[in-house]
Amino acid sequence: MRWTIKSKPEKEKVQALQNALLVDTNIATLLVQRGIETFEQAKTFFRPTLEDLHDPYLMKDMDKAVTRIEQAIANEENILVFGDYDVDGTTAVSLVSSYLRSYYPNVATYIPDRYNEGYGVSYTGIDYAEDNDVKLIIALDCGIKSIDHVKYAQDKNIDFIICDHHRPGDSLPEAVAVLDPKREDCSYPYDELCGCGVGFKLIQALSQNRNITINELFPYLDLVATAIAADIVPITGENRVLAKFGLEVINTNPRPGIKALIQNVKKKVLTITDVVFIVAPRINAAGRVKHGNEAVALLTEYNLEQAEQFASEIEGYNSDRKELDKQITQEALRQIEENDELERFSTVVYQEDWHKGVIGIVASRLVENYYRPTIVFTKSGDKLAASARSVKDFDVYNALEACAEHLEQFGGHMYAAGMTLKEENYLNFKNAFEKEVKNTIHPDLLIPEIAVDLELDFSDIDEKFMRILKQFEPFGPENMTPVFMSKNVVDSGYAKTLGNDGEHLKAFVKQNDSQNFNAIGFGLGKKLDIVKNRNPFDAVYIVEENEWNGNVSLQLQLRDIK
Repeated sequence: MRWTIKSKPEKEKVQALQNALLVDTNIATLLVQRGIETFEQAKTFFRPTLEDLHDPYLMKDMDKAVTRIEQAIANEENILVFGDYDVDGTTAVSLVSSYLRSYYPNVATYIPDRYNEGYGVSYTGIDYAEDNDVKLIIALDCGIKSIDHVKYAQDKNIDFIICDHHRPGDSLPEAVAVLDPKREDCSYPYDELCGCGVGFKLIQALSQNRNITINELFPYLDLVATAIAADIVPITGENRVLAKFGLEVINTNPRPGIKALIQNVKKKVLTITDVVFIVAPRINAAGRVKHGNEAVALLTEYNLEQAEQFASEIEGYNSDRKELDKQITQEALRQIEENDELERFSTVVYQEDWHKGVIGIVASRLVENYYRPTIVFTKSGDKLAASARSVKDFDVYNALEACAEHLEQFGGHMYAAGMTLKEENYLNFKNAFEKEVKNTIHPDLLIPEIAVDLELDFSDIDEKFMRILKQFEPFGPENMTPVFMSKNVVDSGYAKTLGNDGEHLKAFVKQNDSQNFNAIGFGLGKKLDIVKNRNPFDAVYIVEENEWNGNVSLQLQLRDIK
């Protein structure tokens, strides 16, 4: 691991914020590092309200989208809400369809089959719309590159409204409206919304048009927070507001489907991290192992008993997904080692029988192992399909763009993407991708980084400090849990390893004459020798609350020591 200590912000800015908020220097520094420099910005950060959300009509084409939906309702047309099979797509479909159905019955949903139709808008889906006399398709979390599909639908007298958040290509589909804050010609103030977030802006605009207040949309925010967590978008600006209130819904009065997924979780209050690791994988498992329709059925079910039945089935799919993920990861690791590919700058692997539903997870596992931009391919029909995952600060989408001549299609983000290619182009693509990564990646990016916010003395850590830190939540990209470093830490002499193979480290540490803290280092068991015999060491950690037998104490979760 390389430790990178963030540069300290200007003293004058920190001092000014410290005086305005009456907080200590460390808290003021953390805030300025996050772009919060004034009392008003701090107020929005710590005390967000739904009124902080932007006017949805600032988004390009929003007026056209609302007009076309209202026209469809006035003419009693059938509306099809179409979305991708992942968490962002299925939550978005659940959000928009359940909102529309609250006052208009002629609304159906469609999730493409991951294996037979693949990602995004499909011809099969458009044919389904034609067979069911649908005149308007609202596509969510996909569609920004579906130029031919939209034309195909036009020829059948079916209109499209596209709600997407992926990067557009050189030209846009000729839809009635294209809502995407990443459009070059869209001046919407915040462009990091997830697909479900764009869907929320659509229902916000529809509500304004019908004189429905933003507070009446509060119950839908559990879906938006789930999508924000799962899609790993920045927890800044509007996403922070939507995530904060969405978590409130999840923790107080979630829809039956989410309630059924979390009712066996023992934690009192779920965080964004809990949503990432508990709720999202289960919703995703439906599309990976069975069909994304099952996730929509769960998330739009209002009868708790029925929702519990759906959740139980999804729990089974999630268990299957874990087994597949484990097996394929082992096979991929073996393939890399047997082919002696450890010296490469990228990891690209392929096996024709790997389950398409878990290759994205496997790519993430391989990044954890080798810390390289990684692509995992499998056979899909007469082509190969793949999922890509990247390392911090390397744009895998740009790397794919440079290799586009070998690909049939691709799309995604800086850190995650999907693609298809002809089997005969696989080796050429693999070599081109390796060459592109080798030529463009900085060598430092191939070593996992721990970004340290601040160096702290243990004397700085107390209940008041923790109380304010907790108000920095929800944490996520661009507002990560603060990471601290302290030097010359010593163990009391009782350090030991925990876990079946001694993989974790437990210590009781102090610095100078400060108070002692319990410290736990997951995966750091092999570093026990560093802390033995009261040898001084440097530690990187986060501060957290540990509850045991009803007692709450501050604890350090070690990220690394040296």
